[in-house]
Amino acid sequence: MNIPVSELIVRYMEHLGVDCIFGIPGSHILPVYDALYDSKIKSMLVKHEQAAAFMAGGHARVTGGVGACITTAGPGATNLVTAIASAYADHLPVLAITGEAPTYIFGKGGLQESSGEGGAIDQVALFAGITRYHKLVERTDYLGTVLNQAAKHLQSKTPGPVVLSIPYNIQKELVDDSILDDITFSRANTECFIADAHIDKTLALLKEAKKPLIIAGYGCIRSNAQEALSRICERLNIPVTSSLKAKGAVDERSTLALGSLGVTSGGHALRYLEQEADLVLVLGAGFNERTSYVWDKNLLAGKKLIQVDNSAQQLEKVFRADLTVHADLGAYLKALDTALQTQNLPAKAPVDVAAFIKNAQKQSDDAGETIFDEKFDQVRAFYGWLEKQFPEGLVMFDDNIVFAQNFYRVSSKDRFYPNTGISSLGHAIPAAIGAGCAIKQPLFAVIGDGGFHMCAMEIMTAVNYNIPLNVVLFNNNTMGLIRKNQHHLYQDRFIDCDFTNPDYALLAQSFGINHVRVDNEQDLDKLAALDFRQGINLIEVMIDQDAYPNYSSRR
Repeated sequence: MNIPVSELIVRYMEHLGVDCIFGIPGSHILPVYDALYDSKIKSMLVKHEQAAAFMAGGHARVTGGVGACITTAGPGATNLVTAIASAYADHLPVLAITGEAPTYIFGKGGLQESSGEGGAIDQVALFAGITRYHKLVERTDYLGTVLNQAAKHLQSKTPGPVVLSIPYNIQKELVDDSILDDITFSRANTECFIADAHIDKTLALLKEAKKPLIIAGYGCIRSNAQEALSRICERLNIPVTSSLKAKGAVDERSTLALGSLGVTSGGHALRYLEQEADLVLVLGAGFNERTSYVWDKNLLAGKKLIQVDNSAQQLEKVFRADLTVHADLGAYLKALDTALQTQNLPAKAPVDVAAFIKNAQKQSDDAGETIFDEKFDQVRAFYGWLEKQFPEGLVMFDDNIVFAQNFYRVSSKDRFYPNTGISSLGHAIPAAIGAGCAIKQPLFAVIGDGGFHMCAMEIMTAVNYNIPLNVVLFNNNTMGLIRKNQHHLYQDRFIDCDFTNPDYALLAQSFGINHVRVDNEQDLDKLAALDFRQGINLIEVMIDQDAYPNYSSRR
């Protein structure tokens, strides 16, 4: 049956499992919007296109499926760039549908044209480096091939964003709906087999080690390997630390959890790595700037290293390893867990991790290396309050990162999404809204006042669509990281970091949402009046402008 391309695109998204799409309409994309009118896909009007792509990314994170956004041509598409780049860095399957001027005016200077002809903006070139696949669809005779390629990239084991730009007149052309019959809409069920030699070598290295340590990366979470990882750790008494992105790969309230590893962490895991470990298993963690302590060559000196990753590019990217395994973490840990059950490898001597952390904290205090002083007590208390209030777990999108990394112990019931990719300010609120369309757990967006200014109006998107949301706003009237660096590295020559904030109580009132201001630990009692599961709340936590975390980003 012949149907318009616009309707085919909507059916295509339905087949991909898209249930919600975020965007702003414009003249060049109205045919697709009109087709959405009769679709089961819920369309949501946002305040800025960048937020639409951040929402699609947040939705993809919590569902594991395809997140989708839609914009018009020209500025509608270009406003996506930062958020699409973020999805690219975080390997998120985000599908962006953008309009385009009609093909018959290409090169003639059409309004908002992005064809690259006649001096127009070249949108294909613009997105080339930040997408897995991008196509300007100028004809319908190869549309099926384009849609199949897009689905392939969105559903791969290492997915990423796809941008499809469809000219206005192409959206109106008729095509046979049988095109959809030739598109693969399910992930390939490829079983990953782990060579016995890899498991045997792992067991041999574990057997000879006295104090092994596991560094768990996001690969453990992406491959749903948390349970197997926990069993292995508990069976062999192996302490675990995680990269920032992998907080919660092992319940951080367990007796073997050392907390997060990285430049902005408290240093407990680093001390164990340096002072105790003789074998390190790096499981799905990329040694990026944070985790590697700015690529410190001495980090793993004198230790044996096993590195497992589903990306060959990550293996030995920074450090040489005694054993590298190119494999899915889920398959590898499952095979290792099975082998441990049958081969009866003796457990290591029990490690009192709590005592080690206590002693490490004392060493840090004595050396003047404590990251947070008493000026941050209300922040520390707030995260302690969160742990007690939500034993059933919560979902947190975190732009601030450094506070939760040190103060919040992510449980196996929590879902923690730090803004790691390209670390764009203004991410947490729209990403959390995207997630809120798919989940019912208590939802938190953690953000500083600098980032809040970049996305504050998206709170009205949550209000418009009645999406429960808790925004935690850290208010110090400054761009905190910039001011910290200008204090530590530039002799307090403060420039373009301080600003005046609005009255957030009045702002919340104008939005029609709840507001609580936390100036000290006692103010946490005010939070009891809030409905964290059904309400929309702005929690303003005050911080001294001259309170600086004591770590060096070497920048």
